[in-house]
Amino acid sequence: MKRPLKPDELRLWSLIAATVHPLPGRVRPAPPEALPPPGETAQRPAPTAAAPANTARKPAPGRHGLEIIEPRRRHRIIRERDPIGARLDLHGMDQDRARAALDGFLRRAWDDGYRAALVITGKGVQGDGILRRRVPEWLAAPALHPIVAGVSEAHRRHGGEGALYVALKRKPRG
Repeated sequence: MKRPLKPDELRLWSLIAATVHPLPGRVRPAPPEALPPPGETAQRPAPTAAAPANTARKPAPGRHGLEIIEPRRRHRIIRERDPIGARLDLHGMDQDRARAALDGFLRRAWDDGYRAALVITGKGVQGDGILRRRVPEWLAAPALHPIVAGVSEAHRRHGGEGALYVALKRKPRG
């Protein structure tokens, strides 16, 4: 039996499906989110002839307004072709210490020119740890916006659900 798709999975699938073109003589079915909910009418803007190429490549914001790491970059981080320059383990810290440590850690990693970092939050006792829930909120804070390019759950060998990859922006030249 199939399970229903989660909103993140549905959004990701719609991004992928938008890049596929139907065979000649076939019609592309409407994506599921394009269908209006019952009782409402959908008002869509008229399609444009050509959309800028860079809009299709920018990942959509995930939870807490964070950008999701681009799939190719995430794959490079997993395979360590884009090396994880710094690692921070937040196990055993309270929220105040963890937030201060995270902020200082990311600023130092960015100053050192690293492009990827690993933040280990742990899963918590029953898989719902407070740091696991709060770290994405802290990464989306306006103070870290000039530093953080994107966030993604880590691969199983780097901590899986209890860790996050943090993609860092390039330092401006100067």
